[in-house]
Amino acid sequence: MPDGSSPAAEPRPRGPEAADARTRILDAAERIVQARGVPALTLEAAAREAGVSKGGLLYHFASKEALLAGLLNRLADHVEAEFLAVLEAEPPHPARATRAVLAWIFDHPEAACENHQRAAAVFLAAFHHDPALLDPIRAVFRRIRDRLRQDALPPGHALAVMAAGDGLFMARVFGMYAPEAEEMAALRAALSRLAEMPA
Repeated sequence: MPDGSSPAAEPRPRGPEAADARTRILDAAERIVQARGVPALTLEAAAREAGVSKGGLLYHFASKEALLAGLLNRLADHVEAEFLAVLEAEPPHPARATRAVLAWIFDHPEAACENHQRAAAVFLAAFHHDPALLDPIRAVFRRIRDRLRQDALPPGHALAVMAAGDGLFMARVFGMYAPEAEEMAALRAALSRLAEMPA
């Protein structure tokens, strides 16, 4: 500055304004990673895309790694919250968690929405950059599997249902195949038999 003094520190946002800035930054980072991959994600690019100053971004994320970690943690929280909401809606049953996974696969069309496509892009890009970044997602799926293990089903039944759902999701993400409606109905019927209690 002309008088030799140091520039004033940028005021730090508080309350809802801070939360909104953090959300905008994470949304911006997600768009960049989806469109151009992790190499294109810089702090400057994220700040520009989010409409915040670099100082404002650094208040929330001190580095690119911290930004990526924040992005993956948010996605992990979203996946877990989505599953828990479906589980909560499922009535008590000895195979409740497995039935919740079935409902998650077949009764919730948002599972095929753009948000999930973006999430898949971020997962893949982050894995390519540093596989450890996916540890929060892995932890979520470990907890889901732990719930499945509590179901009173023959060994392998609950995991087969979960693996089928994962396969459908990846087939959709990569455009490998899209089952017809009657195929989906038949698949659900077959998986539902795995979620039935043995006689």
